[in-house]
Amino acid sequence: MGQLFTRLPEEKREAALHFIRNQVVQNCVVIFSKSYCPYCMKAKNIFEEIGANFKAIELDQRKDGDHIQNILEELTGVRTVPRVFVNGKCIGGATDTHKLHSNGKLLPLVLRCSPPCKWDDSFCLNRSH
Repeated sequence: MGQLFTRLPEEKREAALHFIRNQVVQNCVVIFSKSYCPYCMKAKNIFEEIGANFKAIELDQRKDGDHIQNILEELTGVRTVPRVFVNGKCIGGATDTHKLHSNGKLLPLVLRCSPPCKWDDSFCLNRSH
């Protein structure tokens, strides 16, 4: 009662969580994005500007995109995209990425990365829906 959305069936939830973790661990920079989103484009442009390789996962082009976005919300407390992960840790969205870049802190984070990255649970909220 009072839920905004129905909880995913456990099988789909586990599949989405497994996918997210694998992508984050195997790539220094992962951007969960939507192809039409201007904020997502802004985040991707920042990584292009600093010459960093990144993996963009366009949720609007995947059948399981909504499931992945639900799990990202469960993990980070935020449903909006982009959700940007660097070296196994969620750094936030486009504004957070821009702020780190403006303060000269983004490139050092990227340069410290070497896959496989360690999954950082400190951003996980362990919410129950």
